[in-house]
Amino acid sequence: MYRQDVLAYVKKEYGTDPVHLWQSSPDHEVLRHEAEQGKGKGKWYALIMSIKKETLGLEGEGFIDVINLKCEPEMIDLLRMSKGYLPAYHMNKNHWITVLLDGTVPFDNIKQLIDESYGLTADKKNKKKHEVMGPKHWIIPANPKYFDLIQAFNESDTLEWTQRSNVQPGDFVYIYVGAPYSALMYKCKAVEVDIPCNFVNEYLTVKRSMRLQMLCKYEPEYMPFERMKSEFGVYAVRGPRYMPESMRQELG
Repeated sequence: MYRQDVLAYVKKEYGTDPVHLWQSSPDHEVLRHEAEQGKGKGKWYALIMSIKKETLGLEGEGFIDVINLKCEPEMIDLLRMSKGYLPAYHMNKNHWITVLLDGTVPFDNIKQLIDESYGLTADKKNKKKHEVMGPKHWIIPANPKYFDLIQAFNESDTLEWTQRSNVQPGDFVYIYVGAPYSALMYKCKAVEVDIPCNFVNEYLTVKRSMRLQMLCKYEPEYMPFERMKSEFGVYAVRGPRYMPESMRQELG
């Protein structure tokens, strides 16, 4: 369903044309970076394939289009809790993930995962191309049972928070606060990332953190979970995830 949309997106954003490397599998399309001068072929950042459903452990007969993308290990664990995300097919399952292109995963999410994969695999030249695309928008969860986020932001507009994704300085981070609020309540900006950390307690282990500056607070009634689910297709916030474009536009 989204194969042609993916190809149009990478052509527009990165100037990428797919490469067909295998005569026996003409529908397998490699997406790779422009090569640095004198350094041969560019690195792969995605692989589009048509795979038998049964091979992927899916119900039904026939083939399905998928895309393999590089991803942070912490993000892979979280994504695989949702429909449409599978262990990487024929690639390193700790660093790559297979995403269905049949419409199960919203195209906005796929585009952001493509951008993530491009950034993770880019050399210096291509990283600069990636950086000019602007900040990303993330949703992360907070559990009031473990940390009083509201009190923390009442005392200061900045705080240090566990980092489990490839958030970059300048990215926007929206914090979803769990029960009893169950609502998106804060818009923040990442001002520092990848801060070394060695925090362990009975609830979590933190190896790196990021510093967030609070930009805006929303009342719980404005963006409760039910609205996130019914209007914007956000069915769970178990860990860091990308924000749908429609929701981003609503929040401004």
